[in-house]
Amino acid sequence: MTYDLVVIGSGPGGYSAAFRAADLGLNVALIEKYSTLGGVCLNVGCIPSKALLHAAKVISDARDMASHGIIFDEPEIEIVILRRWKDSVIGQLTKGLSGLAKQRGVTVLTGEANFQSPNEIAVSGQSDTISFKQAIIAVGSRPTEIPGIPFDDPRVLTSTGALALDDLPGRLLVIGGGIIGLEMATVYMEMDVEVTVVELMDNLMFGVDRDLVKPLEKRMAKQLSAIYIKTSVVKIEAHDKHLTAHFEGEGAPATADFDKVLVAVGRQPNGLGVGADKAGVAVDERGFIAVDKHQRTNVPHIFAIGDVVGQPMLAHKAVHEGKVAAEVAAGHKSGFDALVIPSVAYTDPEVAWVGLTETEAKASGQKYGKGLFPWAASGRALSLGRTEGLTKLLFSEDDGRVVGGGVVGPNAGDLIAEIALAIETNCDAEDIGLTIHPHPTLSETVAMAAEAYAGTITDLYIPKTKKSAKKS
Repeated sequence: MTYDLVVIGSGPGGYSAAFRAADLGLNVALIEKYSTLGGVCLNVGCIPSKALLHAAKVISDARDMASHGIIFDEPEIEIVILRRWKDSVIGQLTKGLSGLAKQRGVTVLTGEANFQSPNEIAVSGQSDTISFKQAIIAVGSRPTEIPGIPFDDPRVLTSTGALALDDLPGRLLVIGGGIIGLEMATVYMEMDVEVTVVELMDNLMFGVDRDLVKPLEKRMAKQLSAIYIKTSVVKIEAHDKHLTAHFEGEGAPATADFDKVLVAVGRQPNGLGVGADKAGVAVDERGFIAVDKHQRTNVPHIFAIGDVVGQPMLAHKAVHEGKVAAEVAAGHKSGFDALVIPSVAYTDPEVAWVGLTETEAKASGQKYGKGLFPWAASGRALSLGRTEGLTKLLFSEDDGRVVGGGVVGPNAGDLIAEIALAIETNCDAEDIGLTIHPHPTLSETVAMAAEAYAGTITDLYIPKTKKSAKKS
């Protein structure tokens, strides 16, 4: 079997690359080691987690309405039915991908792929070696394991196990206060599980601006059993009826017992798992593969995309990289030249950011101006009973262009796209503020943050300083 292009891995980046290449006229094979397309994101990551987070949000919203005079009974969670619904969402999407592959004439091969040479791949379960003219490595990443944790115990979970939702433990320890850990903590705590979060660094979601994380931290502190920062889990001891965690850190007990433990301390690239060295592709000791702006590896006819090429490990980045690789493979001029890549934590409230952060600006000494709009002044946020949020824009002091932004609050992940577009199109505060946004909406908080920076806002009173008076 010989193909113009072989794509290894069918996650969002891989299937996007395969479909785009097929649309451009290439004969394409898509190799996936599991029985369904979609990779980690669709099957055991982005999609199932968002389905469960939606369920958690429904529970949270119902409880929040009690203070507004609408009181519901405590929910009864039918775990089997909830899991079945979550799986149906995944099934609908995987079925759709299989249909799209068939419509485009993409050959789907199931099995583990291993390079045999610069132009040959062996696929487990396939009797013949696959020959190719070009290839794209899109094999993604896997959860990071840490020493001292008995991962062979079924009560020790990664994000995959947590999303399987086999049952609801009474007590859950989440190791890792980053996006994945906090998203899973959100799901389980809303379902009345006693959740404890442990984070090694001195803040949750380390590296994200503190003003964006604080509203989330404040809300979660009321619902979690405990949050321990600057704390490490030295080891986990497995007993018949529980797991005992041993802690070292500020304010944490020496030990505590849990029914299950979720390890969410990051992900490792899978670049070392496909025999890329046999094709001459350079893979570093961590499993990352270096590429140029056309997604080419050091072997010109072999490309790499997604988690294996570096941070951020995000599906939407992989999709764009996959399309670039496919277009270059088809002979088109294309390159990955995104100025910014947005990030979102789908917690409650959501936290989203894009471009330059204040943390980065302060660390590097970059000069910036800031427009901030608190949601306590938003009619829409007030009507939702969610005034803890804020929208922030950062502007270059050199030319007044927007260079970064962040949002915390319900639907922050939807709002961040406008800020990303504003950065990509080189907007200044007036471009954003003079764009008429619908009222009352959360989207208008972006415009109001721009107006706060420009000094034209009427929904807040911001006394003018000498600097702002000079600017206006």
